[in-house]
Amino acid sequence: MISRRQFATMAGAAAVTAGAGVAAPAQAQQVTRWKMQSMWQAGTINQKVFEDYCARVKVMTNGRLDIESLAVGTIVAYTETLDAMQNGILDSHQSGGPYFSGKEPALALIGDLNGGYETPYQMQMWFEYGGGLELAREIYKRFNIHYVGPVWWGVESVPAKRALRTLADFKGVKMRVPEGLGAEVWRRAGVGVVTLPGSEVYTALERGVIEATDWGTLGMNQDLGYHKIAAHPLYPGFHSMPSAEVAVALPKWNALSKDLQVILEVATRDFARDMIQRIAMEDIKVVEQAKAQGIEIVNWPAEERKKFRKLAQEAWTDWGKKSPMAKRVLDSQVAFLKKLELID
Repeated sequence: MISRRQFATMAGAAAVTAGAGVAAPAQAQQVTRWKMQSMWQAGTINQKVFEDYCARVKVMTNGRLDIESLAVGTIVAYTETLDAMQNGILDSHQSGGPYFSGKEPALALIGDLNGGYETPYQMQMWFEYGGGLELAREIYKRFNIHYVGPVWWGVESVPAKRALRTLADFKGVKMRVPEGLGAEVWRRAGVGVVTLPGSEVYTALERGVIEATDWGTLGMNQDLGYHKIAAHPLYPGFHSMPSAEVAVALPKWNALSKDLQVILEVATRDFARDMIQRIAMEDIKVVEQAKAQGIEIVNWPAEERKKFRKLAQEAWTDWGKKSPMAKRVLDSQVAFLKKLELID
């Protein structure tokens, strides 16, 4: 027979045990909301990949970080996102350093060492294991911005109205090229560089104002209809492999808990992979359809690619003289390219 004292003791112990399994009332979860503007037009595959990235971040953080994915120009012009972060108009951007190389010439080299790497994964190795990420973060910190990580969309193509099979074939060709390092490289090849805003490129090609253009990847160009007026694209590309980035206003970054910072870094690395591979799949589709559409894919031999890289190195050297940081970034990449045996 259990005494009343024993029963009371057992009942008390059971209550303690049961209480241990009951969670305390949950505190309201703190949600951080950001506006992040991209460099991509609404409806494009690039913007879709960006939107998927923002959605994944929300899931990965269990809703604690909610990023509103904004297309290019939604709040400010694509050339103004850096200033917008500094002024509190945007929290973050998914854009590219070369747009801001007027503030620091090294950003052109961070964003696209024309003719340097053969695949985005080689440049990613430089960022992650060759010192690139540290250099990028040092530069952006000057602007009170944190550089989270690089994002590529692949090796770009050159839509051309006639087949340009060698470096010599470019001599005298009127070609749209954005001002900056790329323009310096192509001028050395004898190209008549024409600077046009993106909105005017298609019409200029169609009317013969230009004969070729430095533009996006093969799949991106196909999506824009370039194959109809410039049916001799250079592919696989060799001249330009731009990296953009995810960057965040430094006060906003510092306000995140450490685990959210790491989650965003990992999500950004996966974003880069997703962008590269989904765009590459679009390129593969275009190659498969090319013959039926009357497109001639022009694939440069290794010897011609080597000539272009040698020519590009001359432009790199001159660009590296524009600022002390530009020289540091260039020296770091050149040393890494030598490890990869891409240059002597």
